[in-house]
Amino acid sequence: MLEMYGDLARWWPLLSPVEDYAEEARFFVETFRAAGLPADATLLELGAGGGNNAWHMKSAFRQVTLTDLSADMLAISRDLNPDCEHVQGDMRTLRLGRAFDAVFVHDAIEYMTTPTALREAVATAWVHLRPGGLALFVPDSVRETFAPGTEHGGVDGDGRGLRYLEWLHDPDPSDSTCTVEYVCLLRETGKPVRVVHETHTYGLFARAEWLGFLHETGFVAEVLIDGYERELFLARKPA
Repeated sequence: MLEMYGDLARWWPLLSPVEDYAEEARFFVETFRAAGLPADATLLELGAGGGNNAWHMKSAFRQVTLTDLSADMLAISRDLNPDCEHVQGDMRTLRLGRAFDAVFVHDAIEYMTTPTALREAVATAWVHLRPGGLALFVPDSVRETFAPGTEHGGVDGDGRGLRYLEWLHDPDPSDSTCTVEYVCLLRETGKPVRVVHETHTYGLFARAEWLGFLHETGFVAEVLIDGYERELFLARKPA
């Protein structure tokens, strides 16, 4: 388990504040509604992390189930979303034995670094959808739109603060991954500032590969562009 989602999970609200998710979460809900999702729909989120998207989206659904590989991140989400069901599980292998009207996968899909892993995550979405249900996948980028870059952020909390630098690059354009270097500065009252560096590996697939995996599974899929110029994949399970 990556330290960011384990020992450092308690810092998540300072690294990625829930307020930052409002605009894109609104777009996700509007996308589901425009595609015909019923008003009393149920939602399964795979890789829900700290529950920030769910906090904004849950009012649009009758019932929301949040899943994540990290127990520590689910604990953060439970504090934020006590009205949602939480289940620990891997999006590649999770099987709840029930179907939902919608499945949502945000940027946790980036941790599917091989074609096999991505196919498995797509299959998990498929088996948890009722006929006619919708799945929305939100990778940060596809191969055609990938661009290296840096971001920084972080906020202060009660007696502590966090600042981070994120550096995205692609050491080997011939493979299906890219690399993200995270450096976090952690400050707590009465303690020295701590520095943590961690390397994350993300999957990076071409648009045609994405659509191929979705179609092979049985989905009818289309590409949507959001306000951040990301390519999203909206997939419907035929009725």
